[in-house]
Parts: sequence; C-alpha cells; structure tokens
Amino acid sequence: MPQKKLSHDVILTIGYHFTRLAMAGVFIYASIDKIIHPDLFAEAVYNYQVLPGYLVNLTALILPWLELILGFCLLINRWMAGASALATGLMTLFVGLTLFNLARGLDISCGCFSAAPGENPITLLTLVRDISFLILSLGLARLVFVKNTRRQLI
Repeated sequence: MPQKKLSHDVILTIGYHFTRLAMAGVFIYASIDKIIHPDLFAEAVYNYQVLPGYLVNLTALILPWLELILGFCLLINRWMAGASALATGLMTLFVGLTLFNLARGLDISCGCFSAAPGENPITLLTLVRDISFLILSLGLARLVFVKNTRRQLI
C-alpha cells in the first residue's frame, strides 16, 4: 500500500509542476507584446466595449504587468495561494469576456497574445483555448487549496 501512495503523490507533484509551469508560460508570453505596445493593447481593450473610457488606458497599462508578475510567481513557485486564485479569476474573466463578445457578434481582435489590431480575432477556437486555460488554472487552485498540498508540492 505505501507504493500506491507514493506513486499517487508523484503523479500529483508532476501534475502540479506541469500545470504551474504551463500557466506561467501562458501569462508571461501573453504579457510581453502588451507591455511593448500599450497603445495597441488599449485599442484592443476599448474594442471589447465593456469599460468606461477613463478605465481603458489604466487597464491597458496595469493588466500586462499583472500578467507578467503573476507568470513569474507561478514560475518561481511563490505565493501560490494568491497566484492560483488570481490566475483562475483572470481566466474566468477572459472566458466571460470572450463569450460575451462572441454572443454580441463583435468582430474584434482578442488582444490575448498580440496587441496588434486585426490579429487573433475572437472565434470559438479562442473560447475553447481560454476554457482550457481556465480548466488548468482551476486544477492548479484545487491542488493548492482543496487538497492542501501546498507544502508537499514544493
């Protein structure tokens, strides 16, 4: 019986680190172009038509840096309670915004990994991709919070 417990712990540990590193890569990669081109990202944020005008530029300046910091927290395996909760919250928001704009029929750029207008239009594939990332972030949060494995997975 101890062998079965050990293999289960190894699988959980590998799953935890794989998910953590995958989500770190997603958030770091997503932040780079937006940090380099905040003006283009502000246009993408504006095109979603969900924020008042005075919050568009603030969001375009803060969100990419938040994604970068979150990505680094996931990468270095620190502050995982907050990082996994924030990753799940952001992915939930992104899925909701994608679904909302698909339902409205807006033909806009996602702004997910490139700030350039016209690149990465929102499609059902965008929604599926974001839901996949949401599932990964939920799995990570489950490992961090529900299973109380935070200390065991370091």
